[in-house]
Amino acid sequence: QVHLVESGGGLVQAGGSLRLSCAASGSIFSINVMGWYRQAPGKQRELVAVIGRGGSTNYAGSVKGRFTISRDNAKNTVYLQMNSLKPEDTAVYYCKADLVRTNSGLTGPYWGQGTQVTVSS
Repeated sequence: QVHLVESGGGLVQAGGSLRLSCAASGSIFSINVMGWYRQAPGKQRELVAVIGRGGSTNYAGSVKGRFTISRDNAKNTVYLQMNSLKPEDTAVYYCKADLVRTNSGLTGPYWGQGTQVTVSS
């Protein structure tokens, strides 16, 4: 089984910064896609950013220019650097790994437990 452990969430003032981390563990050969999603109370979970194994990235329009996703393939870890945070960024942030090569073949998606990000005005 593949497990994702997130860290770095917390309370920050508007305009501040936060860095999220997510480490994948298990019998993993490679992870093709890693990403971050978020869900605010009463709303649907939405894509924030995604990154491929080779470093290609995609961002939600609402976070472009403010957030940066990156990964360390040697550590099976994905990061989300969040700058210029706004109150509307407040949500539970979830890490996702997909197209994961394991002993069972190409598997996924796998989800982290979520980490709370709260931005005060």
